[in-house]
Amino acid sequence: MDIKTLSRLEYNKIKEQLAVYAGSPLGKERVWELEPVDDLDAILRWQAETSEGRELLRLDPTAELNGWRDIRPQLQRAGRGALLEPEELIAIADTLAAGRLIKKFLEEKQERYPILSELGIALVSLPDLEKKIKQAILPGGEVADRASSALAQVRRKLLNAQVQIKEHLEHVIRSPEYQKYLQDPIVTVREGRYVVPVKIEHRGQVPGIVHDQSASGATLFVEPMAVVDKNNEIRRLTVLEKQEVLKILTGLSAEVAGNADDMLISLDALGKLDFIMAKARYSEKLNAWAPVFEGKACMNIRQGRHPLLQKAAVPVNLRLGEEFDTLVVTGPNTGGKTVALKTAGIMVLMAQSGLHLPADEGSKIGMFRQVFTDIGDEQSIEQSLSTFSSHMVNIVEIIGKAGRESLVLLDELGAGTDPTEGAALAQSILEKLHSVGAKTIATTHYSELKNFAYTRERVENASVEFDAVTLRPTYRLLIGRPGRSNAFETASKLGLPEELVLRAREFLTVEQINVEELMHNLEKAQQEADANRAEAVELAEDARLLKEKYEKMEFELAQKRESILAKAGDEARVLVKTARLEAESTIKELRVKLAKEAAQVRENAIQEAREKLTTLQKKVNKAVPEKAIAGKVPGILRSGEEVYLPKFNQHGVVLAPSGPEGEVQVQVGIIKINVPLKELRRVEKTRPGGQSETAKVALNKAQEISFELDLRGLYAEDALLEVEKYLDDAFLAGLAKVRLIHGKGTGALRMAVHKHLSGHRRVKSFRLGEQGEGGFGVTVVDLA
Repeated sequence: MDIKTLSRLEYNKIKEQLAVYAGSPLGKERVWELEPVDDLDAILRWQAETSEGRELLRLDPTAELNGWRDIRPQLQRAGRGALLEPEELIAIADTLAAGRLIKKFLEEKQERYPILSELGIALVSLPDLEKKIKQAILPGGEVADRASSALAQVRRKLLNAQVQIKEHLEHVIRSPEYQKYLQDPIVTVREGRYVVPVKIEHRGQVPGIVHDQSASGATLFVEPMAVVDKNNEIRRLTVLEKQEVLKILTGLSAEVAGNADDMLISLDALGKLDFIMAKARYSEKLNAWAPVFEGKACMNIRQGRHPLLQKAAVPVNLRLGEEFDTLVVTGPNTGGKTVALKTAGIMVLMAQSGLHLPADEGSKIGMFRQVFTDIGDEQSIEQSLSTFSSHMVNIVEIIGKAGRESLVLLDELGAGTDPTEGAALAQSILEKLHSVGAKTIATTHYSELKNFAYTRERVENASVEFDAVTLRPTYRLLIGRPGRSNAFETASKLGLPEELVLRAREFLTVEQINVEELMHNLEKAQQEADANRAEAVELAEDARLLKEKYEKMEFELAQKRESILAKAGDEARVLVKTARLEAESTIKELRVKLAKEAAQVRENAIQEAREKLTTLQKKVNKAVPEKAIAGKVPGILRSGEEVYLPKFNQHGVVLAPSGPEGEVQVQVGIIKINVPLKELRRVEKTRPGGQSETAKVALNKAQEISFELDLRGLYAEDALLEVEKYLDDAFLAGLAKVRLIHGKGTGALRMAVHKHLSGHRRVKSFRLGEQGEGGFGVTVVDLA
């Protein structure tokens, strides 16, 4: 792309915003190197990378993709044979560890993130070198004793020698014989040797070597002769320690140098991953989406928002290259024409740089080989060019280079000179660009260009809307309708005396007045129609919601009625059963009492009791029918057909048609049961909304649910409420495994969550996260 175009469309400011989301110098370097390309395969891959990054932020927000450092200087120094400092080796070990964990994560998620997983192939894994460095170097940068057995032995000897000399000197300073000669009863170090502070007037009383004198001159720091040999031993061991440390650092530096090339390749892959995630975070911040790429140079941007305007941006719809190739935008100053022009340009540059567009999902864009712009006041004092001349220089260059796959953006075409000649030139320029097939958007004030758009094929008018009541621009772009300048209304609102405005109107021709009035009335009528349309849409939506609400209420009432009747029937059957048991008990008692009586009398009594029982059962059955069921017993049921089970007050789906014994296998929720055909009712009418409410909820949950729930920062009581709701949602969505992120902290939240999960109806099992899953800060739950 032309450098001037990138500058005029403020592409660098887009990169400044993007660079904020890069977490490493390597990622930021890639941001600053980013430029739009005209290779469709590269563009589609870049867009796919950004989309995968967005998915990773949504599905694995706690994934650790950082923790590494820019170790290029250390690797370069090691490659030249330089000795690396402990802090530099720690940075290398941290980077190796981070790369290893990221590589493992990408390998585990290869199916979910196939493009990002390709970066994992380039990540080097050197666990032995990583382990050596971490064993040899402590976090503070000190070489550890365990780095080598020789170093551990030297340090033990050094420590013993220091203890011995300190004990001897402690004996000296506590001795009554020497205390009167000492300035203070302490042992200190000068020039790496242990000494005691002696008063200068008693120098001869403490034989030894003087190593220093206090600032006041009253104290000498003397190494007693008795400890000279011990101090010499300490110096010797200190030298040995330094030599051993140097040997260890030299060995580690050499091993780093031997793997420097692989680590540089790995570092480059980490930088690219950081760059991709920066694009994903920027997309998330802008609420942006990947555009749909067309095969030809065109655009159909839905509700596009200029990224530099943030929340102040008014969304615009931009179309070009499909029904028309040239768009002439007219309207008042400060109405948003230039913003619309720049929005079109920056959308193309962002799309062809692999960035998502801050526009509604489904926005389409084609590939443009070149983007040319002539925007703003480019008057040149150095070249003695006026504003008009500067514009003409740009336009001459554009006409010489533009073609069918070019996007040309011209702001205030023909301005800066005589209006009549400027309008004529503008029409000539647009005609030339149109004839070579360039896709052109031009803003202007000239009414002649409005007529030009009306009289040409594949040329369209557009305007930025102006509220005729408030006399303020709305910044909305209206394609298919030319705009008015609204100069008189604006001048009047800004305080120009009314008589001057009226006098100005008198200078217009009758034809100009009629056209202006016609356009004014058209714009006002259009705004009223838009308002009425919006109100009608809102009312229609309200009516639809009310209809759904009442259909749902009707359905729920019918369900409740069936449930009540079923409950009553069950209670009645219980009563009958109880009565039967009581009757049988009575019969037994009668048999015992009448055992000695005649057989006929006994049988008569039994028959009488049974007749009473039958009469009671008939009365109960008559009072409460067995079931109030709508619909007929189905004849033949097919697999996949929805049915209603009155006995259980549930809906289900037929898994297998009726067998030889007249039973049908039905799926009810997660349970499969065999039910007699006579106990089923065919669902003749789909319930409100076309799907069952459970199916709707399950579908919505499956689309929205995440694989993990972050509870960090919540009190236990609030966290358990969130867990309960989340487990229900996850169950409906059909998730088999989820992660609860409670953090490590004091462990109170983890214990509360584990106690809640124990015996939970939705939980099959749970465990703490393993390495790479979050460790003690995460609980992994298998759902039942």
